[in-house]
Amino acid sequence: MEKLPQLGLIELYYGDESRVSIEPCVPYGWQFKDEKVFMPSSKGAGLNCFALLNRACDLLFETTRKRITSEFIIKQLEELSFSIKKMTVLVLDNARVHTSKQMQVRRPFWQQRGLFIFYLPPYSPHLNIVERLWRKLKYEWLQPEDYTTTEGLFYQVRQALSAVGKGLKIRFSEFNLGLS
Repeated sequence: MEKLPQLGLIELYYGDESRVSIEPCVPYGWQFKDEKVFMPSSKGAGLNCFALLNRACDLLFETTRKRITSEFIIKQLEELSFSIKKMTVLVLDNARVHTSKQMQVRRPFWQQRGLFIFYLPPYSPHLNIVERLWRKLKYEWLQPEDYTTTEGLFYQVRQALSAVGKGLKIRFSEFNLGLS
């Protein structure tokens, strides 16, 4: 099968947010019969992350200890809209922070600059590739010892996100356009 050329007509990013906290995300584990296993846990302390990811593993992200609001997202998209070089489509889910009235008011201004937002159908996280980023971050890239302190965890999260596309890669399947 012949591989289709990358035309590069638009930039396509997928966006979403996630929270990483000192309360570890450990889906399962095992231990020896007489071994004691302990992982520190504390509610409350968390780092909220907003990320824009494309299939080439180019990642734009921002973190905050505050809640991610529409105003936070708008600030990130304003900065992006002034830096884009060609038409850019941003795929988002239907979270309130993405569909708020404030976001809808800004959309025409972003579109004039070449930034367009496409909303996924409800209940379709499997269509948003940035969900793979969060899964990799929480289940593979962060280690149990990273959860020892809040500051250490936040540092490791930012280090991992900074390494995406450089040392850390996510392999995405190729598009099948059904042209063969």
